[in-house]
Amino acid sequence: MKRTPAAKAGATPRAANRPAPGIDVEAATKVVLTSLEDDKAEEILAIDIRGKSSFADMLVIASGRSARHVGALADHVMRQLKDAGVKDVRIEGMPQADWVLVDAGDVVIHLFRPEVRAFYNIEKIWSGATPDSVQS
Repeated sequence: MKRTPAAKAGATPRAANRPAPGIDVEAATKVVLTSLEDDKAEEILAIDIRGKSSFADMLVIASGRSARHVGALADHVMRQLKDAGVKDVRIEGMPQADWVLVDAGDVVIHLFRPEVRAFYNIEKIWSGATPDSVQS
């Protein structure tokens, strides 16, 4: 009979379909923010949602000037995360690149064209989530 490994004390169980992290949340967030700043993303916002949500520990929201810029931002973030050691990075929304979601496990990145970001306004949902949100 095959046994499953025991969970570490204090660790939250991870859903089977969630990417396994390769680096810690702070390091991954720094990689993402640096990549977005280097690529001239606009209105970059990082929101710490630890303890507020089970799907991630950090949300990063940013805008690109056009669909092509949003696609390039997503591609560069994915490459930088993989180079930094994140084992599994998933991307949704690349064909249209109006709203691209990059799932890096505990860090989830939402990249928008400005008008799409204004329409959905997801940062408003999380704005009251934590007082120690970071804006850069």
